[in-house]
Amino acid sequence: MRTATIQRKTSETSIEVELNLDGTGLYEVSTGIGFLDHMLEQLSRHSLIDLKVKTVGDLHVDQHHTTEDTGIAIGEAVLKALGDKKGITRYGHAYAPMDETLTRCALDISGRPWLVFKADFGTPRLGEWDTELIEHWFHSFAQAAGITLHVENLYGANNHHVVESCFKALARALRVAVEIDARKADAVPSTKGML
Repeated sequence: MRTATIQRKTSETSIEVELNLDGTGLYEVSTGIGFLDHMLEQLSRHSLIDLKVKTVGDLHVDQHHTTEDTGIAIGEAVLKALGDKKGITRYGHAYAPMDETLTRCALDISGRPWLVFKADFGTPRLGEWDTELIEHWFHSFAQAAGITLHVENLYGANNHHVVESCFKALARALRVAVEIDARKADAVPSTKGML
């Protein structure tokens, strides 16, 4: 089983993450930000990655540290659970439609973190979550996990649908990329011999 436990404690946040890449999409999430919880539940359910997240952050200041550090901790857990990355499919892509909305995600578990994020939001908040922090969560996650990540909302009108389709597209692409490739389960998928 490819699992990881991460504890991240700073003067701004205290976070515990448990993750199983070979799970069934079970989740237990509490960040103090309801909409972020909802998105992390979608990430778990549609990637089939079991995910437990308990974040206590300085929400009396704002949501920045809680959002950023939760993305970092989950990314670190993915990276740790992948180990030497032997046998993974490595690449994943997915389209996630949600009513009038369509989002595309493509990723490479490359060890070279990068984010291209293209989505616009017509409202400053979803629930209580600041929409300017959505891209920041994806950036924090990609950096910590060592993933090249491209997320592009192709179209959509409802901000809730746009964000949810971004997380669902990530989930489905990640599900493919972390799977063990039965044709080459004994090798790291790189001509360099390492990722």
